[in-house]
Amino acid sequence: MSQKIPVCIVGGGMITQVQILPSLYQLQRLGRVGDIHICALNSAPLRDLANDPMLKKAFPGQSFMAHPSLETDPKVGVPDLFKDVIARLPKHSIVVVAVPDQLHHGVIEVALRHEHHICCVKPLVLKHAQAEAIGEEACSKGLIVGVEYHKRFDDRSLIARRQYRAGRFGEFMLGQANLHECWYYRHSNFQNWCTCENSDVFTYIACHYIDLVQFITGLKPTAVSVYGIADQYPNGKKGYLWADGRVIWENGAVMNVQNSLSYPDEGPGGNFQGMRMYGRGADRGTMIVHNDQFRGVEHVYLEKSDSPGDTTYAQPNPDYFQFLDIGGEGLTPVGYGYRSIEYIIRNIAECMEQTAGLGEAQSLAHRQKTIRRLDDEGIMATPRNSAYNELVMEAGRLSILNGGREVEIQYGANAGVKLK
Repeated sequence: MSQKIPVCIVGGGMITQVQILPSLYQLQRLGRVGDIHICALNSAPLRDLANDPMLKKAFPGQSFMAHPSLETDPKVGVPDLFKDVIARLPKHSIVVVAVPDQLHHGVIEVALRHEHHICCVKPLVLKHAQAEAIGEEACSKGLIVGVEYHKRFDDRSLIARRQYRAGRFGEFMLGQANLHECWYYRHSNFQNWCTCENSDVFTYIACHYIDLVQFITGLKPTAVSVYGIADQYPNGKKGYLWADGRVIWENGAVMNVQNSLSYPDEGPGGNFQGMRMYGRGADRGTMIVHNDQFRGVEHVYLEKSDSPGDTTYAQPNPDYFQFLDIGGEGLTPVGYGYRSIEYIIRNIAECMEQTAGLGEAQSLAHRQKTIRRLDDEGIMATPRNSAYNELVMEAGRLSILNGGREVEIQYGANAGVKLK
């Protein structure tokens, strides 16, 4: 491809720092993408990204274009600047959506209006109708939209998916999942957006494992109940910081999912997480167990770093995202966090390479064919093949705001949710 695709990240928070930007820097190093723009509410998080010592060590000589500029007073907010930046990008650039859940839809609308491909952190949006509309508009314009459910690209998830669909686990019947993020999240920007009126820990966290159950089994969720406990952030705002959810699946199976911002900062892992799934065959039981909170690595350091939640005794996750020295300049990112971003960006880049030089009608037809292939393969989450997640999000919010009442999910032409 003669000209590398520009990328614009909207959102300069934690996920951009620890996963998205280093992944894109690596793809830039490999020649997959061109200039990287990052838009934030103000210059403060952009300065943190520009001065991050690990990013400097891993990617010497690489940088991003900051919007607003790094010299801008960090007290000056520019909430709509991303719209101008996206509008100035060449058509068919890539927009990475990494803002709070309730803001995804607005950014995606702007990106589609200016005909850009999209990589969005999960969940795509909070309303099923919005996901359907995004899928329709994106396909009509030949724009690839990938939802970054990175646990899909954990090898253990892909192994379980292949073997389940080969019949080796029989039929899933009962399961439990946990994902508890650290207490220090309460002191982060979460306290400004993950509040009772906007979102909750079920919406933000549970979607990982709910998506995995469908990804592995192919079953659709049909009912959701979520009991949330409101707690106070340090700034005085309240959020549903503890949640217990129950998801019923189309075959009558049930998955219980617990989430919170409560894992002790002194705990050795970056969070507590894992999943158990029990199934049945004709005359015997089956089991899938992912002990994601401990992946067989234990470290004891001379002293802990200044990073929030860092501990002297640690159980680092070697599988999600790590930097390795494997020779050459800088460091190389590895893990399913990188693979997930790489998969989405690579499919977009390859599609654009294949359509270079074609007329608009031929190019559009090829891009639409690629979209249909990605929808059908089901490896990368797209608006069309993962819209069940938005129904779960709608049902979860309706349930948690009604004291944990069960909410039914309906599919088809009148897809939606309703209190049981």
